[in-house]
Amino acid sequence: RPKMQRGSAKNGVKGEAAASDDELTSDILSHYSSASESTSVLEEGTGSEQVDEQTAQEETEDKLKLCIDNLTDKSAKTRLAALESLRQAFSSRVLYDFLTERRLTISDCLERSLRKGSGEEKAASATVFALLCIQLGGGDEAEEGFKMLRPLLTATLSDSSASIAARQSCARTLGMCCYVSSAEDGEDLIKSLALLESVFMSSYPNGEGVLPTPKPGSPGLHTAALQAWSLLVTICPTSRLTVLLSHHLPKLQTCLQSSDVNYRIAVGETIALLVELGREIDEVEDGESLCECLKSLATDGNKHRAKNDRRKQRSIFREVLHYIENEDFTEEKIRFGVENVYIDSWVRRRIYDAFKEILESGVRHHLQFNQLLRDIFGLGPPLILDAAVKGNKISRFEKHLFNSAAFKARTKQRNKVRDKRADVM
Repeated sequence: RPKMQRGSAKNGVKGEAAASDDELTSDILSHYSSASESTSVLEEGTGSEQVDEQTAQEETEDKLKLCIDNLTDKSAKTRLAALESLRQAFSSRVLYDFLTERRLTISDCLERSLRKGSGEEKAASATVFALLCIQLGGGDEAEEGFKMLRPLLTATLSDSSASIAARQSCARTLGMCCYVSSAEDGEDLIKSLALLESVFMSSYPNGEGVLPTPKPGSPGLHTAALQAWSLLVTICPTSRLTVLLSHHLPKLQTCLQSSDVNYRIAVGETIALLVELGREIDEVEDGESLCECLKSLATDGNKHRAKNDRRKQRSIFREVLHYIENEDFTEEKIRFGVENVYIDSWVRRRIYDAFKEILESGVRHHLQFNQLLRDIFGLGPPLILDAAVKGNKISRFEKHLFNSAAFKARTKQRNKVRDKRADVM
């Protein structure tokens, strides 16, 4: 029975393989944490150290191959453990060469999990697929995988009987994969925007301006769909953007009164993003009613809300209000290795947050070594440093100027892509 053999690879006994899933995950991660970063940051070292690193890399790849085999195991527990191991591995390391060779096999396995798995398995497989697209760098390989899995992602997201966790994960994955891999003709972008809109628009007010009573779990789903949608809005052509602004801004303003704090915050950040994009094309009128609404949320002392919720909400809405009133964004600096990336706009924050939601603590490693993220944030090729160069750090101001200039160049390139898509949309 071939599947039994695949599941038992080295142990020879399937039960032992299943029992060691946790050990497999920790082994993979321990290899990652102990292996040197010198794939891109070069240090002087002895030949034996290079051999040790190569051995560790080979052992890690063997364990990853076993995880990939376990994706087709008959045991749901074994498949879930394999998905979790791959999630942690893909988020903590850049594995382009390894995954390019196996992308079709992995995509086939993820497609099977999305089609037949439980809600938990569907959610996990969608997240792993988003990570696979990020690993493949948004080129033809990622686009090929997206074409294969998009029908299942959209079917799960549209299925009201599917688990909320699976639908949320599919919303995030649809947004991310479309962002990094959609073709310049814009067809995937149009379809993805429309589907995500159909999900969060069920939170919009009715004809009398009254918000619907949310169903259990729906605010979390609406939040995921809205955030994925707003990520895709950052690459919309101007003609499409004008339509989106006029249709969604008034409705979103009403949604600021939602009973769910996380959805209110997502709505507030989306409004700031839309206003920022609208100001670039002179399509936004400053609204007094919007500012009044934001002021009440920025100073909310409602005792019916939890203290932490009030604090979190006030902090975010102070930023949103400050931007709407003064066109001034509160800059944030993200440090990784010897570099920094500056988050100096709502567009840039949405893009960074989207990657952080999926990569989690691995986002800094990917900023350092993943060419896709370095391209998106205008960081250039990964740095190759030796000990001597590390001592001569670039000044903060020089880094800031470089980052800002690089991101402006990236934005211009994005705008060219928007213009190419405009005819289609």
